[in-house]
Amino acid sequence: MSTMFRRHARPDPVHALPRRPPATEASLRARSRPWLRARSFVVGVFGIVMAGLVLASPAPTESTAASLPGTGVTVQPLKSSLAEEAFQTLLVSRAMEALGYTVLPMKDLEPATQHLAIANGDATFMANHWHRLHEDFYRQSGGDARLVRRGALAEGAVQGYLIDRRTAERYGISRLDQLKDPQMARLFDTDGDGKADLTGCNPGWGCEMAIERHLDSLQLRGQVTHRQGSYAALMADTLARFKQGQPILYYTWTPYWVSAVLRPGRDVVWLQVPSPAGQVSDTQQSNGRDYGFQADHEQIVANRAFVTQHPAAGKLFEVIRVPMADINAQNLRMTEGQDKPRDIERHVAGWIRAHRAIFDGWIEAARAVTSPLPLPEPRTSP
Repeated sequence: MSTMFRRHARPDPVHALPRRPPATEASLRARSRPWLRARSFVVGVFGIVMAGLVLASPAPTESTAASLPGTGVTVQPLKSSLAEEAFQTLLVSRAMEALGYTVLPMKDLEPATQHLAIANGDATFMANHWHRLHEDFYRQSGGDARLVRRGALAEGAVQGYLIDRRTAERYGISRLDQLKDPQMARLFDTDGDGKADLTGCNPGWGCEMAIERHLDSLQLRGQVTHRQGSYAALMADTLARFKQGQPILYYTWTPYWVSAVLRPGRDVVWLQVPSPAGQVSDTQQSNGRDYGFQADHEQIVANRAFVTQHPAAGKLFEVIRVPMADINAQNLRMTEGQDKPRDIERHVAGWIRAHRAIFDGWIEAARAVTSPLPLPEPRTSP
């Protein structure tokens, strides 16, 4: 301990000090005058010094705001009806705020409408664009002439069909087309009609069209029912059946919480999707497996005119990266009850704290850009 703060033995305060005569009102007033004069002097000097500091110091918030590229500009983010997409959307919004932009609360639209709204300038960006799955939405909304998509917010996105591992091993099921066998399909019947019930994809998401194509190309219409509606509710029912030991058949994707609860290889297995006879598959994975969907990555899509006018934002959209595992982990917390807006805000704030150097690197890279970024030339439709 420093000697400055070390306690020393002191004589008894009552017996060690000389006794004073009893104090009178006059003597107390006389003793207090020097202290009052000293206090007035100190308070006066302190006030002068603080006033000088206030006058000499610049207004940090105003000067900082003036140097940020987004000062005075309001942006509108979009997400789909899928609640779990709020995490990455809010994370991008926080980065935009760090650049000085005023970010409005995110609005919910389905992917096709999201692309169109951004292309028309009714919104600024979305953080849930799947490069391959949403290609038609991107192209039909004007493509590179009206939109911009750069970088990869999350890489390694996979989607496809899964069944519970116990049923797969017991009946030797490894491919979706095996459900053409009525006996195999009946294993996954949940409503008593003799057909397999596939927990599928919401209308308007894009994945529902791929599922419909698979049912047609593999001639599964008579054996499989594509169940659609609220995906979250359908998956809750699917998970309940799994916990009861019943066979399950469902579509899902990563990043999403489902694969953190129903773990591929341990609880469930992916089904391969063979290409129709005479056709070459364009969905085969690097490991040789074919789940019927191309490996994909999520991107930020923004209004082209906005990115042209705000190159710092365009650079930010390009450099943001979020590990797939982090998105899965946050999504899982939402299924465990932490799904309120304040919960998601806390998750985003926690992620930024844990990855401060990475987050600050995004902002630094964006602020370093002052001239328009090179954008792809609009392609002419045939």
